[in-house]
Amino acid sequence: MTSVSALLPRLQTILGSDKLLHERNDCWPYGYDNSRRHALPEAVVFPSRHEQVVEIVRLCFEHRIPLIARGRGTGTTGATVPQTGGIVLSTEHMNQPPRIDAANRLAIVQPGVTNQQLQDAAAKHGFFWPPDPTSAAFCTVGGNLAYNSAGPRAVKYGTPRENTLGLTAVDGTGRTLKVGTHTTKGVVGYDLTRLLIGSEGTLGIITEAVLKLTPLPEVTYTLQAIYRDIHSAAQAVSRIMAQPVVPCALELIDGQAIEMVRNFSELDLPSQAGAMLMIEVDGPRAGIEENAAAVSHAAQNNGLVSLKQARTQSETEALWATRKALSPSLRNVAPKKINEDVVVPVSHIPQLISGLEQLSSTHRIKIVNFGHAGNGNIHVNLLVNPDDAEEMQRAHACLDEVFSLVLALDGSLSGEHGVGLEKRDYVERELGSAALEVMHAIKQVFDPHGILNPQKTLPPISPTAPAGDAPA
Repeated sequence: MTSVSALLPRLQTILGSDKLLHERNDCWPYGYDNSRRHALPEAVVFPSRHEQVVEIVRLCFEHRIPLIARGRGTGTTGATVPQTGGIVLSTEHMNQPPRIDAANRLAIVQPGVTNQQLQDAAAKHGFFWPPDPTSAAFCTVGGNLAYNSAGPRAVKYGTPRENTLGLTAVDGTGRTLKVGTHTTKGVVGYDLTRLLIGSEGTLGIITEAVLKLTPLPEVTYTLQAIYRDIHSAAQAVSRIMAQPVVPCALELIDGQAIEMVRNFSELDLPSQAGAMLMIEVDGPRAGIEENAAAVSHAAQNNGLVSLKQARTQSETEALWATRKALSPSLRNVAPKKINEDVVVPVSHIPQLISGLEQLSSTHRIKIVNFGHAGNGNIHVNLLVNPDDAEEMQRAHACLDEVFSLVLALDGSLSGEHGVGLEKRDYVERELGSAALEVMHAIKQVFDPHGILNPQKTLPPISPTAPAGDAPA
């Protein structure tokens, strides 16, 4: 295999010297993401056009050089860490202003555009793109697509897969793939658009996306429901999601999280608060009162302590203050926590919570739960000290059982954070060997030399597993 240093002159010809890094200190920042993992790339390239991506991929294909696409590095699973060295392809210069086609309710976007830049451009025409990850101000649309990252609004409006019409991408040989449509209907060929979304750059590098836009709602109502315990809150989630009015956000915070917020902020919360739901209902002004009332009614049960509805912007901000104080509080308590974003059917949230409480007690690991309860996506945070070897051993045993619990409840090991390196070795447990074999075959078609983000997303096929094994 040719060394990366031998390819630098050709990369300079493709990009120019100002869009290429190869000194160790310059490359260092591009070796990490928002996980604790780091590996040093041998070079970093900054294409601004699709044609440059094609040439870079062809060069890497010819010389079998690993190529890892990277947005802003906000992912938490190590998916953009260049574990095998090679070249990191940063999309941050592929950031031309989005083209908004208001008449057809779509946007044409390069991967380096941030989620917030897209939202701002769409809002000028009365639209928004539903995916809204917490890191929206900084994360890129390309990263959102690579991870299928969603956020709170997914409960009503769906994930990137439901809000993307088509893609332009470059596969591992340098071929240009134009997949999908500019229309909301289209059944020609296989659905490669949805296949590429969530593939974490292992099948192709996205260079342009055709995104489906949604009209901004006329009005949004915010509710805060506080419960005596997490089980009452979980039961309320099931009731809310079983009635006709779908909230645009339904966030769950457990008692451990509330206690941390109390300790690190001056928020006024009832002493008996054991869990909280943050609920938003949006839509046309006509009928919004009735819709909010329907959701409020569904939120009520014997464990309800208080139910507040914001009437002004300042009241809305006050109700959301608890949720916004959570991440800083967690960073204070456990800056190196283990954060997993599992997902289960909404009706199984009570069983998940009960199981997590039991695992916390059994393994003596403090667990804090919060997340997007409306679609069962719970962020399970194991508060650990990585310098305590014995505690970390207990934590990993606990995490293994957390995943087993999730799968037993018909859930999935990742709702929006992706797989990367962190969850790769658990994938076969969810999918089974037969599905994994098919996925490896697909990877071979898209990336025959295995240069695109190697060692990510898919574990090696187990040599001991009988062919055709189904998930447990």
